[in-house]
Amino acid sequence: MTDKVSVKEIADELGIASKDVLEKAKNMGIEVKAAQSKVSMEEADKIANYIMNGEDEKAAPAPKPTLVKKAKDDTPAVEPVEKEVVAEVEKVVETASKDSEVTKEESVDEETKTPVEEVKKEPEVKKPVSTLRVVAPGSRPTIKKSGLKIVKKRKPKVEENYNLPQKQASVSSYGKMSAEVLAELAGKKKSRSSSSTARKQDQGRRMEIFGGAMSDVSMDMDDQVTLLDLNSTERAPLPPEMPRKPRAPKPAGRNANKKAAPRGRKVRKDKRKKYAKVTQDEEIVTHVEIPEDIRVYEFAEALKRPMSDVIKVLFDLGMMMTKNDFLGNDEIEILSEEFEVEVTIIDPKDEFTQDVEDIEEDPDATERAPIITIMGHVDHGKTSLLDAIREAKVTDGEAGGITQHIGAYTVEQKGKAITFIDTPGHAAFSHMRQKGTEITDIIVIVVAADDGVKPQTLEVIKLAKESGAPIIVALNKMDKETAQPDMVKGQMAEHGINPTDWGGDIPFVAVSAKSKMGLEDLLEEILTTADILELKANVNALAKAAVIESSLEKGRGPVATVIVQNGTLKVGDYVVCGAAYGRVKAMLDENKKQIKTLLPSHTAVIAGLNEVPASGEVMTVMEDEKEAKAFALKRHEYDRHKELSISTKSSLEDMTAMIKEGKLKSLKVVLKTDVHGTLEAIRTSILSMRNDEVKVNIISSGVGGITENDVELVNNSENCVLLGFNVRPTGTVKAAAKQKGVEIKTYSIIYQLIDDITGMLTGMMSPKYTEENTGQAEVKEVFKIPKGVVAGCVVVDGRLIRGGMVRVIREGVVHYEGELTSLKRFKDDVDEIGNGYECGVVISGYDDVIPGDVLETFKKVEQKVEL
Repeated sequence: MTDKVSVKEIADELGIASKDVLEKAKNMGIEVKAAQSKVSMEEADKIANYIMNGEDEKAAPAPKPTLVKKAKDDTPAVEPVEKEVVAEVEKVVETASKDSEVTKEESVDEETKTPVEEVKKEPEVKKPVSTLRVVAPGSRPTIKKSGLKIVKKRKPKVEENYNLPQKQASVSSYGKMSAEVLAELAGKKKSRSSSSTARKQDQGRRMEIFGGAMSDVSMDMDDQVTLLDLNSTERAPLPPEMPRKPRAPKPAGRNANKKAAPRGRKVRKDKRKKYAKVTQDEEIVTHVEIPEDIRVYEFAEALKRPMSDVIKVLFDLGMMMTKNDFLGNDEIEILSEEFEVEVTIIDPKDEFTQDVEDIEEDPDATERAPIITIMGHVDHGKTSLLDAIREAKVTDGEAGGITQHIGAYTVEQKGKAITFIDTPGHAAFSHMRQKGTEITDIIVIVVAADDGVKPQTLEVIKLAKESGAPIIVALNKMDKETAQPDMVKGQMAEHGINPTDWGGDIPFVAVSAKSKMGLEDLLEEILTTADILELKANVNALAKAAVIESSLEKGRGPVATVIVQNGTLKVGDYVVCGAAYGRVKAMLDENKKQIKTLLPSHTAVIAGLNEVPASGEVMTVMEDEKEAKAFALKRHEYDRHKELSISTKSSLEDMTAMIKEGKLKSLKVVLKTDVHGTLEAIRTSILSMRNDEVKVNIISSGVGGITENDVELVNNSENCVLLGFNVRPTGTVKAAAKQKGVEIKTYSIIYQLIDDITGMLTGMMSPKYTEENTGQAEVKEVFKIPKGVVAGCVVVDGRLIRGGMVRVIREGVVHYEGELTSLKRFKDDVDEIGNGYECGVVISGYDDVIPGDVLETFKKVEQKVEL
């Protein structure tokens, strides 16, 4: 025989260890030394026959007793032929013309048939059956197969035997299992035939391993069985309703067999895990309400989707985000389309406030005073106009004569109260003006009749349109001879503010803060507009107020200027304002008088908060301190997570910008101001002061005085300045700053601070140079000297200067640029040569001058850089 098979291949086919095959082969007299040793096909057939049937064809001795069956015992016992043999199978005898071995097998067949029949007839079996079963010879046809596969028999799908013990079910249902296996194999292609033909036996059931006919051999469920090599996916699954209960204690004989079980036993455990997986129908979300600021994992939870799915969609779109990153409006829109979900954006801060619509529909609501915001360009007379109405000199208390804080005042007009909010007009206070439009009912735009529309006027027009509040235009300074009201009306009309006398819907009122002309007309127009709006508030409700300014005062702590929008604010109320909370300890009106209650549309300064709130925040009265603290802590945690969340993008543009950002020169700033509104205004202004070379980095900012910690922070930071606005350092702070060499700059006018920051940034920028041509000469002759080449030239324009820069131009193309090191007039060295004179020129590092070249001299002039 030319074909040979290794011992390892025989062991793999039988599902046992190679050493067991080696031991059996040696017992049979076949010489094999290792698992890689090869034997002929006939010897392999003999080894397999000996292992499976316990029969050595070479010696053909009488088989050893294979089964000891005790009729009296309830538990069957199986004794293996040898210790290494996993299981053994009894042959089925077809005829009675065999020797004593056949007779013995027949007797075993008769013993095992009886319990099988009883199980089929009765669903319940009281006595266990034998662990061995013998299949009748005609129960299955012989099927040719090229190989074997040792697998662990699983429990067959038999509904009537679910409640029976496992051993009984295996005996009664194995026949059905074999029928199913044969049915599946009926349409399959026959396996290829081996080169060696094994003998067939009609009298007994036998396995032919290499090319012979392969028959099935049955064993007990707890032992290894030999089945046809089927695909695991074609097998019938376990019943889903089968209970998974722990097995009962196993008999000793069974445990003994388990120790010799081959590695193939792990198959059943894996299969059971597969069936144990239970799929549940997930709820499909079609609509969600989420806040505008939402993290990736919060969005996934709202959609009831795995977070990995959300991150994968973002990653596919080129956005690398983590679970704690916040999603923007564009990302939310893309995700809603991807997951087919309708998304509604809500404001999480609504839980702290009461909607305006609810106030308007409140049956207990009564008329309230209108809130008027005065806005306009700087120096157009906003505060002076308010002074004229209040008959007070408010501007006398402002540094530089300009408004740098938001002021709120209440005046009486014909028995009706009107609350005015005065906003700064300087460009730096854009943030303040925006906060003013958010809490106002009517906007009054002040425009100087002699100056017209200015940049801040355009910004105010934009803010007023965005707020949706009614607009009234006050043409101030009409007492001046240079006043041109028609010109102002035309400029305003160009930006969508059409006067009523021109057919528009915006009233224009001519006034003069100096002569008090037109003030009554302005107040009448305000009251008329307020009547149309039908402004209402419920004085009995829990108060809701808006913070228009906040600061930190010595001896009083954090204070806030508020204007009540609904309800009545009282001393002793527990309030929450963003991340700040506390109890109202005192209230002061605009005249610094203490009051106990504050009605809607009125303003006051309150004390009692635990920290300085941000301007524009909504203050809400709570039932008790515990509730107020809970809301404040929740908001504080929300703000902290939002600040710490850093979204990173993977686009090339963003990566380039990040690399470029790292190359910028940075001016570090520690900023302290008196009030929160001013702090926001200065922060916004100086952070916008940057270009491609320099920027401002605010490493610390806050409301209150300058402390020693601020000085220490500046001292430990490179290229850092300490700025104070309307705050002054104490003696100890000054001493600490002097000792550490830290300069403290304090200001009271905002544009002076901005000018100084601009100067600092300008000094950090690299200088820029421009070229200035000084002269031009034409090369007539070239002279070679030991030290180089001298160009004989004639000056045709300007003058040549020794030590200056020179470039060599040949046929209009610059060939070299360097320094003019030597300049001679005949034999004398000169510093410069005028137009029309001849001279000798030596250019440093360049000897390739030829007649006809043009020498052009120039100098670099440093330019003043601007931010």
